[in-house]
Amino acid sequence: MASAGAPRQAQTPSLLVLFTDYGWHDPYVGQIKAVMASEAPGVAVIDLLHAVPDFNAHAGAQLLAALSCSFPAGAVFFCVVDPGVGAAREALVVEADGRWFVGPDNGLLSILVARARQVKIWKIHWRPEQLSATFHGRDLFAPIAAWIAAGKFPADKLTLIAAVNIQFDATDLPRILYIDHFGNAWTGIRGGLADAANQLEVKGKSLPWRRIFAEAGKGEVFWYENSAGLIEIAANRANAAALLDLKVGDLVKLSGPTHGPVH
Repeated sequence: MASAGAPRQAQTPSLLVLFTDYGWHDPYVGQIKAVMASEAPGVAVIDLLHAVPDFNAHAGAQLLAALSCSFPAGAVFFCVVDPGVGAAREALVVEADGRWFVGPDNGLLSILVARARQVKIWKIHWRPEQLSATFHGRDLFAPIAAWIAAGKFPADKLTLIAAVNIQFDATDLPRILYIDHFGNAWTGIRGGLADAANQLEVKGKSLPWRRIFAEAGKGEVFWYENSAGLIEIAANRANAAALLDLKVGDLVKLSGPTHGPVH
């Protein structure tokens, strides 16, 4: 729920963090950075992830919640996984536990909102004179994020609201969310739910736990808690996704005597 009161300004100098499904082979990231350089000169820009699974706001919401908590207070996240761009979905600014998030109201921001201790939510009612029907990232979200990062909160362009419209289930998601270029498969299960006694099942196979890669035999597929705090399926010096034919969206099941099943 949103709380009342005036927003706290983002710290200056701040940090702009980009989280999208834009990829690196197209001009979109460069166009976003051009807007940010114009509207927030001197503010550092970090490319967190541009390989969120295409169009998959649900996977993006789980990844964003896991990855954003390691950034300092005052960081401003430009978050765009937006297959409904140009449709009736709203545009949002969220302040959650001292960090700022700008993006579509399609569930992408909903899990971090649900897990935050303190949160405020605004609808962006402003629309620029030049607004592409298919690139709100450049024309709508990028300027708003840049202004917040530059310490110029655009209060006249926002309306405080009570809640997001689209809310995904904020519990752990027992599916593969993301596969990195090593072939490691990130799941939506937080590592705090598991211990070495648990078994992880995927594609009909039961995988053992290993603390680190070096504890696995060469080519052995296993599970562990990765640096983002999520359970990951990996292989020592091999591509786990290729070995098991894993894809984003595949179901996984964690079970064991200590924590019981997650499914």
